[in-house]
Amino acid sequence: MAGEEKSYQIIAVDFDGTLCVDCYPHIGTPNLPLIFLLKRLKAQDRRLILWTCRCGRYLEEAVNWCRNWGLEFDAVNKNVEEIIEKYGSDSRKIYADVYIDDKSCFPWQLPETDSWKEETQLPETEPWKEETQTPG
Repeated sequence: MAGEEKSYQIIAVDFDGTLCVDCYPHIGTPNLPLIFLLKRLKAQDRRLILWTCRCGRYLEEAVNWCRNWGLEFDAVNKNVEEIIEKYGSDSRKIYADVYIDDKSCFPWQLPETDSWKEETQLPETEPWKEETQTPG
């Protein structure tokens, strides 16, 4: 099976430094190519898990920020239901076929041009610029 691309079904993705520029506890500029890729994968029935160290109101803010970009997750900081059923518990370790994190590797090639912008409907406002600036 040399040359075949692996089909990742469950994808866990980090928030700070991955979906957006890291400026915790604020929310940084969005990583639009990654957001677009994840939305395409979700449309192909892939399972998405938001996998982050954020908790409490900071986690809520991150989930809402993702929703504003049209990015919905099957689970947040926990395993998807079919994995819980398969193994009989929700282990602290999130099960995924691939983990996308600014501290790990990335298995997909993103476009080197801005061609993804043509296929992405951006929000009318720039939510990352509202209340997300690092205090100066």
